[in-house]
Amino acid sequence: MAKDSMKSPQIQGGSYDCFPPGSISQVTRQKFEIYTDRLVHWQKVKNLVSHSSMQHVWKRHFLDSFQVQACAPSARIWADLGSGAGFPGLVTAILLSETVGSCVHLIESDHRKCAFLREVSRETGAAAEIHHGRIESVLPTLGPDIEAISARALAPLSDLIGMAAHLLLKGAVGIFPKGQDVAAELTDLAMDSRFAIDLVPSATDSHARVAIVRAASSYLGQVRA
Repeated sequence: MAKDSMKSPQIQGGSYDCFPPGSISQVTRQKFEIYTDRLVHWQKVKNLVSHSSMQHVWKRHFLDSFQVQACAPSARIWADLGSGAGFPGLVTAILLSETVGSCVHLIESDHRKCAFLREVSRETGAAAEIHHGRIESVLPTLGPDIEAISARALAPLSDLIGMAAHLLLKGAVGIFPKGQDVAAELTDLAMDSRFAIDLVPSATDSHARVAIVRAASSYLGQVRA
């Protein structure tokens, strides 16, 4: 079994053709190809994503991450929580690499995943800054300029809102891809009237949704300790 896990995955799924026509430039395509090449290389020695998902990496990871930035296209300064292999944060950083003044703060506690993120960021020229540390320690240090917060497959929606509440109340938007159990998460969520949550269909899974979280207008600027 250990031997099988070291095999290079066979990537399927049409590469960048999965993106909407005209949505990315040739330069960006090349950057995603570099990203994929590095992901395949690192996957042999570090389990960055599930081995089975590598077979459909373009749709399962790249397109799924692409839709995050598309939900907040005007945002230039992002915080990505628990960045892991860079989905969605590093994808956002590559998409914004040609936008002046952009920066995606990637927060990751695993030092080897941080090394991977730094390597891909360097080789692609991504608009990224990698922070090695825990979310609760790093996020409060990023300042008030964060316009959008993202996280994928990290925690229940209630926890994500709790982590990002101080930024959401300052006007940032939370973009959180969620699976088919999102309705249960909303049911379990102790509804906080300070926030409004919209669910939009996922581009990659008809049963999944992207949760878009904003502060209710009456609570904007009212940051509680």
